[in-house]
Amino acid sequence: MSGVSTPIAILDEQDVARLLHYRELIPAVATALADLSAGRVVQPVRSVLPITPHQGFFAVMPAYAGALGAKLVTFYPRNEGIPTHHAVIVLLRPETGEPIAMMDGRLITEMRTAAASAVATQQLARPESSVLGILGSGVQAGSHLEALRLVRSFSEVRVWSPRNAKAFAERHRVKATTTPEEAVRGADVVVVAANSQVPVLSGRWLSPGTHVNAIGATRPEWRELDDEVLARARLYVDSRAAATKESGDVIAAREVVAEIGEVVAGTHPGRRTADEITLFKSVGVAVEDVVSAALVYQASQSAR
Repeated sequence: MSGVSTPIAILDEQDVARLLHYRELIPAVATALADLSAGRVVQPVRSVLPITPHQGFFAVMPAYAGALGAKLVTFYPRNEGIPTHHAVIVLLRPETGEPIAMMDGRLITEMRTAAASAVATQQLARPESSVLGILGSGVQAGSHLEALRLVRSFSEVRVWSPRNAKAFAERHRVKATTTPEEAVRGADVVVVAANSQVPVLSGRWLSPGTHVNAIGATRPEWRELDDEVLARARLYVDSRAAATKESGDVIAAREVVAEIGEVVAGTHPGRRTADEITLFKSVGVAVEDVVSAALVYQASQSAR
C-alpha cells in the first residue's frame, strides 16, 4: 500500500529572515534550554569532522524536542568576504519520520545564538543594567545588539573590533572604542563575539556585578577569556555535556555552576548578589536550531 508523500518545504535565508523574529524566538529558546536541562530533549553532543586542508570544520547536530530535525553546519574561521558559518537544517515529522522542510541555517545559527545570550542576560544580568560592551563587529555582534536590547534597556553601547568597529558603530549608532578595555570597563553586560582563538577579554577589566556572554572559541584548544575572567566569574553554560567537551574556556575553568536552563526552570537560583560576576559560555546546541526551524516552518505554513 503506497501513500502520498508530504511536499517538502524549501526555505532560503530570505524566507527565514521574513518569518523568524526575536520576540518569539527568545522565549522558545528559553523553553528549549529548560527542557534540555530537565532531560526532556534527546540530543547527542555534535559530531565534528575537521576539514584540515582548508582549516574548516563540518558538524552534524540532531535533536528531538517535540520537533525533530538536524543541522548540518560548516565553520571556516578564516573565511573573508563570506560568512564563517554555513548551514542547512532538515525537519522531519516526528510521528512518521517524513522530511517536511529543508531550510537555510546560517541566519538561524546567528539568531538562536543571540537568543540564547538574551535568555542568559534576562536571567543573570542585573535588572538595572544600562551599559553594554561588545567585543567584535561581525554578524554575531549585530544580532546580539538587537536581541539583548529586548531584555535590557541600554543607554550606552560600546563596541571594539580589531578592524571594523567604526563602521559597525556608524551603522548601529553606537560608540566605537580604540581598545577592548575601553569597551569593557564599567559595562554592565559584555558580549565576546570576536572570533578569536586566544583570550580577548581580561578579568581585570570587569566591574563587580557584570554579566558576560561569551559565544566563541568552541574548540577544546581555543580560548577567548583569560584565567582571571574564569577565576572571578560564576560560570553558566547551555549544555554541560557539550561545553565541557568543546570549550577550551570551560575546560580551563573546571567548574560549571549550572546550565542556564536550570535557572530558567527555577531549579537553580542564578545570580546571588548584585556584585558577583556572572558568565554565560555558549557553544550552541542542536535543540536551539531545531526549535528555531520549527518556528520558521510553522510561520511558513500559517502564511500559505
